[in-house]
Amino acid sequence: MQKLTVTGSNGVRGVLVLRSVNTKGKQDTREIQVHPRLREYLEEYNPNRRKEFLFPGRHGLGHIHKVSADKILRDTCVRLGIEGVSTHSFRRTALTRMSDAGIPLRHIQEISGHRTLAALERYLGVTEKQKQNAISALDF
Repeated sequence: MQKLTVTGSNGVRGVLVLRSVNTKGKQDTREIQVHPRLREYLEEYNPNRRKEFLFPGRHGLGHIHKVSADKILRDTCVRLGIEGVSTHSFRRTALTRMSDAGIPLRHIQEISGHRTLAALERYLGVTEKQKQNAISALDF
């Protein structure tokens, strides 16, 4: 697995490139834009740009492994009494929030890397309030 380079000589990159070998289907390389506010937060976290990795591994060797990051997140949520959170739930939430904001599904599909709209739609939550709003939008 190749490393994902988040920083460069000009700071945190505006676009992350996920090589095909690092994707679930291992077929398509894709680019993901970094939200400007997230980019600012990451710049503040690494202001000197001296660290090779934003999140170094144990003893400063290499980068943190995704299993370790997941464990840190889960342990923190347990301490805070937050249930139902995982690294994957952030992905689901982001995609659902884009859909709720009226972003076309085809655009969300490009961002998420889902091969089909059907695969994407399995990710998107639909609440009772959203169903009520959809019905209320009908013009009589």
